[in-house]
Amino acid sequence: MDELLSDFLTETLEHIARLDDELVRLESKPDDPALLSSIFRLMHTIKGTSGFLGLARLESLAHASETVLGQLRDGHRAVDGGLVTLILRSLDRIRSLLASLEETGAEPGGEDRDLIGALEVCAAGAGAASSPAAALEPAAAEAAAPPPPASAGAEAVAKSGGVAAQSVRVHVDLLEKLMTGVSELVLTRNQLLQTLRAQKESAFAAPLQRLNQVVSELQEDVMRTRMQPIGNAWQALPRLIRDLASDLGKKIALEMHGAETELDKQVFELIKDPLTHMVRNSADHGIERPAERAALGKPETGRVVLEAFHEGGYVVIVLSDDGRGLDIERIRAKAIAQGLATEAETAGLAEAQLLQFIFRPGFSTAEKITAVSGRGVGMDVVRTNIERIGGTIDVRSRRGSGTTFIVRIPLTLAIVSALIVGAASERFAIPQLAVTELVQVGSDSSAEHRIEIINGAPLLRLRQRLLPVVVLRELLRLGAEEEANARHFVVVARVGAQDFGIMVDRVFDTEEIVVKPVAPVLRGLSMFSGNTILGDGSVIMILDPNGMGIAATRSADATGATGDEAGETGDAAAARTTSMLIFRAGDATPKAVPLSLVARIEEIALDSIERIESQRVIQYRGQLMPLVDFDGASSPPGKTQKILVFVDGAQCMGLCVDEILDIAEVAIDIKLGSAGGWRLGSTVIAGKAADLVDAGYFLTKALPGWFGQDKPETSGQGLWNLLLLDDSPFFRSVMMPLLESAGFNVTAVGDPRAALAMRERGASFDAIISDIEMPGMSGFEFVAEVKSDPRWAGIPVMALSSHSAPRDVDRGRGAGFDDYIVKSDRNSIVRKLTERLTLASSAA
Repeated sequence: MDELLSDFLTETLEHIARLDDELVRLESKPDDPALLSSIFRLMHTIKGTSGFLGLARLESLAHASETVLGQLRDGHRAVDGGLVTLILRSLDRIRSLLASLEETGAEPGGEDRDLIGALEVCAAGAGAASSPAAALEPAAAEAAAPPPPASAGAEAVAKSGGVAAQSVRVHVDLLEKLMTGVSELVLTRNQLLQTLRAQKESAFAAPLQRLNQVVSELQEDVMRTRMQPIGNAWQALPRLIRDLASDLGKKIALEMHGAETELDKQVFELIKDPLTHMVRNSADHGIERPAERAALGKPETGRVVLEAFHEGGYVVIVLSDDGRGLDIERIRAKAIAQGLATEAETAGLAEAQLLQFIFRPGFSTAEKITAVSGRGVGMDVVRTNIERIGGTIDVRSRRGSGTTFIVRIPLTLAIVSALIVGAASERFAIPQLAVTELVQVGSDSSAEHRIEIINGAPLLRLRQRLLPVVVLRELLRLGAEEEANARHFVVVARVGAQDFGIMVDRVFDTEEIVVKPVAPVLRGLSMFSGNTILGDGSVIMILDPNGMGIAATRSADATGATGDEAGETGDAAAARTTSMLIFRAGDATPKAVPLSLVARIEEIALDSIERIESQRVIQYRGQLMPLVDFDGASSPPGKTQKILVFVDGAQCMGLCVDEILDIAEVAIDIKLGSAGGWRLGSTVIAGKAADLVDAGYFLTKALPGWFGQDKPETSGQGLWNLLLLDDSPFFRSVMMPLLESAGFNVTAVGDPRAALAMRERGASFDAIISDIEMPGMSGFEFVAEVKSDPRWAGIPVMALSSHSAPRDVDRGRGAGFDDYIVKSDRNSIVRKLTERLTLASSAA
């Protein structure tokens, strides 16, 4: 079954199960506006998703039911048992249609005039003394019959429950054993590939390449079985906040966004306690009492917001509050009083450095000890536990406005991608997730990247910034340098908001490694987080970026350098950079594409390429994947071909390239003069001109029907940032690849309040598309809030809805929406966004 259809069936069956329960409750609580709104929204979502997928029969039946429910919600009609029975019969019919859809993959033929006619008669009689029973007479006698017995409903559920039934309970110990087996299989795979690299010609090349693909697929599938939504770790927090508010005499509202974000079960278990500590701190130290907040002009109820999302291979957790913020001067005084720093030392520290004192053991600025906090135990434990799993924590605060903690933790701890480096005669692994850039350095003043010595400590001059550097050979006392003019490489790493360099003698390759715990005798060394076995059987140590970062900070403190001569913070610089994959293809000019668009980098055997008519394809992960060449590209000289794999759901495409050059965080300054075809424009990367590649050009070249439409040939689309707001995870999963393949940079959220929280954090977008019917806050309320604030008032906001009648469009425009996009009209989504943003760009 198509993955898109499977997701639709799963989500719709969940909605129907909720509707069954809520409709029955509605009979006993007919005047409950929240219940009516929830029922209407669920039916609206079923209608919208059905229309988007072109399921006309389901859409028509859901639309007729939605119309009647809308009249109930708006108070134009009273709830009665007969009307609820009619809606329940519609749900039974929808179930039977879903069962046929699951069985055959297509919507069954026929129509539902009996039920639709009865629903239309009820809608037409709104406000009159018409009854559902009377409405059923002209449609069908069957619809006027009493409700079916419970067994009939159960039978309908059983016929359509196949998707939900495709899951089994597996003991955690079995999953752990399976993960261990896969880890050992990955090690064996690495050893075989290492042997293959040493042999220029081998009969095992093709089968080992296939084995590599199979092991990679198995590894991904096993990793997915261990994933859990982080919301499961948040379940106790609402009760915790409620009890704390009562004990502390405060009013606190907890908001949680991104509860569906998944992470490995092992990481999940280790992050629960640190989260609890952080939430308690926000409630106790952060939020003021109601009288104090009122005196400051704040609402009496304080807000604690918890948000989670994926970013690269990390899960990012953001905990913020709108409380009093951290008192920098009190932190400074406490650090001096506890002997953590002298008065002269604290005078030279930036605010961000002073905030780091809160993570020191025993440090607390609380004036008195309470049952909640003040004993100096908490944030140091939080940091220790987070760093123990390879994560980082950073804090930002503004006095009187609140505090924000940003936690980055890896998705999994078992198998990670690592960069293998060398110092002296030893090799080490650096987790790839901490690596942002790799540069070769020189010592003369004319070198583009060079090491400068200030007060005896090395600093890397990187694009007019000075970064602290640790020399791995010296840090680990591996002996003196053998050659006076030896070449050096600097691995630029990031831990939290800190950038620093690790100078190494050699760089070997990237490799997926299985993380083994560090030996007990070495656990006191902060430089190592574990060890692993390489493909050649060697055992090497895994460097801990957190420990390396601390050593780099000490080196920078000795110089008195701020790390940025331009006066710009690392966060501000990073906010304007993009991770780019740099490669060579076709001609000698380097080319670059955003790394986030590339699903995988593969090397395939040339003899595995087949041809179907004029299209080259390979058998890739159980399907045929088309291959596309750059203009002017020639066949590679060897027996393998490097490809960049782009994936969307069940579709994938391979872009043939000659050589992978680098991965770098760069600030993109696009020159649009040379745009056209696959070229978005040109920019400067690492001091050299590079062409920016429009991935959408090759996607539609390989698959003209990609997303059912050709990509608009607009050279500037990659520059547009788009906020997508829809409470349906299904819609977000469908819309994001559709928009991203068209060149938009998409941020998707499911809650209007989460979107508005992004505005408070300074986020900005070129356009917003928003659903209308959402829980908690409707699209009309959201757009009114957006247009009332100068920060976002100028952003075009487009309504995303299943309603397309003129009165619906007029209502949307009256509420503040700049345009209307009908969900079921796929072709208009990108076209309307492109037209509006192109027009806005021209006017500017």
